[in-house]
Amino acid sequence: MMLHNEPMHKHCSLRAGGTVDNFFIPDTIKALSDFLKDNQQPILMVGLGSNLLVRDTGFKGTAIKLTHLNQLEFKDDIIHAGAGTTLAKLSRFCESHSLNGAEFLSAIPGNVGGALAMNAGAFDSEMWSAVESVTTVNNLGEVFTRDKSEFDITYRCVVAHQPNEIFIGASLQFLQTEKQNDIKALLKKRNNAQPIGLPNCGSVFKNPQGHYAAKLIENSDLKGFCIGGACVSDKHANFIINQNNATTNEIENLIKHIQQTVQSNFGINLETEVVIL
Repeated sequence: MMLHNEPMHKHCSLRAGGTVDNFFIPDTIKALSDFLKDNQQPILMVGLGSNLLVRDTGFKGTAIKLTHLNQLEFKDDIIHAGAGTTLAKLSRFCESHSLNGAEFLSAIPGNVGGALAMNAGAFDSEMWSAVESVTTVNNLGEVFTRDKSEFDITYRCVVAHQPNEIFIGASLQFLQTEKQNDIKALLKKRNNAQPIGLPNCGSVFKNPQGHYAAKLIENSDLKGFCIGGACVSDKHANFIINQNNATTNEIENLIKHIQQTVQSNFGINLETEVVIL
């Protein structure tokens, strides 16, 4: 399915954003591959939009969302997951097959593709700890299987040795012998600590080494601080909520204000998790 002049506020969890020229949702890997072979425009990959902010000026190119690439298969102790699979679905799938270690994924509002791209994590666990290999497609439509060793993986950052490839699936293995967490308990913990139900993009900033971003922001007396309709959450200081039809410009200005204030108070540079285009 191809849409034109699509407003990105429909696809970003902050419920803000300009339009993209084209918005493509392929039904199959072949459809995606065929599109990429002929494509001449810049590409923006969109997962669940929980880590993305597209400026009000929009994106001149094609956004691709892999909603239909959501297959899950369990074979020979390996889970094969399509990039469009939500992390909540993957977590439940693991639980149904008595696999331990995927519980933390239930607390991350994203999909497999996005989690691979940023090494998403929660509760001291990270996506790439379970990765055996990934499936990618390049801008010529060629499909590859890549070993984990072909990526440099750090906290909230994944750098591919082969550039210009898109994640379309992953082979995952969860080998923990005992259950580490209870999904219901993790979700309760998340809901108690985070502004669930309000438009937000999850954690805005990465935790600097030896520090917690939320604590630095809270100690800067920024909880509840607003620029226009964009506000620092009273519940969790590393969350920005769209409280009243905020523009992306207001959200971005609030991000910059937080960074400048924390830098002034503590000499620490807060790096964003959210991707701004």
